[in-house]
Amino acid sequence: SEAADLLGLMHFMEGMRLITFVELVAPTSDENVTVTDTEFNNVPVRLYLPRRAPGGLRRAMVYFHGGGWCLGDAGMKSYDHLSRRISNELDAVVVSVNYRLAPQHRFPVPFEDVYSVTKFFLQSKVLAQYGVDPARVCVAGDSAGGNLAAAVAQQLVEDPDVKTKLKAQILLYPALQALDLNLPSYQDNENKPLLSRRLMVRFWSEYFTSDPALREAMASNRHVPAESGHLFQRVNWSRLLPAEMREGHAYRGPAPGGAAGLLDPRASPLLASDARLRRLPRAFILTCEHDVLRDDGVMYAGRLRAAGVPVTHHHAKDAFHGAVMFILWPFELAVGHRLFNTCVDWLSENL
Repeated sequence: SEAADLLGLMHFMEGMRLITFVELVAPTSDENVTVTDTEFNNVPVRLYLPRRAPGGLRRAMVYFHGGGWCLGDAGMKSYDHLSRRISNELDAVVVSVNYRLAPQHRFPVPFEDVYSVTKFFLQSKVLAQYGVDPARVCVAGDSAGGNLAAAVAQQLVEDPDVKTKLKAQILLYPALQALDLNLPSYQDNENKPLLSRRLMVRFWSEYFTSDPALREAMASNRHVPAESGHLFQRVNWSRLLPAEMREGHAYRGPAPGGAAGLLDPRASPLLASDARLRRLPRAFILTCEHDVLRDDGVMYAGRLRAAGVPVTHHHAKDAFHGAVMFILWPFELAVGHRLFNTCVDWLSENL
């Protein structure tokens, strides 16, 4: 992808997106779950409905896939399998959203798509149509999808038009801030699979602009306007991370730069005020030790707890970014099954 990009043959993300196309599967129902591709509020979604006779109103999950806002699809084999299993095992309606992707559709378009779907689904008449209990709905996502889930949860508490409140938010190794891209986790896991620091910087920059100057500034951690320095306290890892994660690192805040768009909490939910955080639903946050995004999730869990939000923070010391996707042959790993089951068990008890 990088070579083709340098040669002008195709955009870097178009090359990366070939992975998505290879993984796509058709919406196929089975004996447990009815699967269809449809649209909610003109946004494509893949809908999973349990086939067993309901014992009452059902739980529901609105899911946002990962892929750095540039890749991924609800129809990828791994996401289809994850949604199908959650629907069957929890007797839940699952709405997996195919939001528009950068670089063709930059921030805030992906956010606006997932917010539009969630707001549509939370209408009383829509919940009733699918037999969903309005008191048992959550948003969930992994990586960039975790970013979108956190942002949607925040926006909903500010929206007077939405009467139904979320029961929970499930954030799997989420990307939550673009202020400081030199956190200990970015340094310690700079070149680890499946997400290097360089690739994460590329994802962040493509989410906002086609200007390569932002990517270069982000790579050197010199991309935040000096007048926004007051926001650094919300991502100050020297006080928000536990001692064992700070070990061997001296805190140096980001140097001043010139890009302001990434300071929007819809893009960087960790920048939300304490007052906004206090109103959020309970959270399950998964972080992985060998992941550049580890510290984002750890800091968000800490800030939510300090704001009085019930938080289950599960930190996997033996896992890497994307581990939950490794639950399907031929890419099965014991750690993937373990983390997926941990998440499902939490949902079973809390949703």
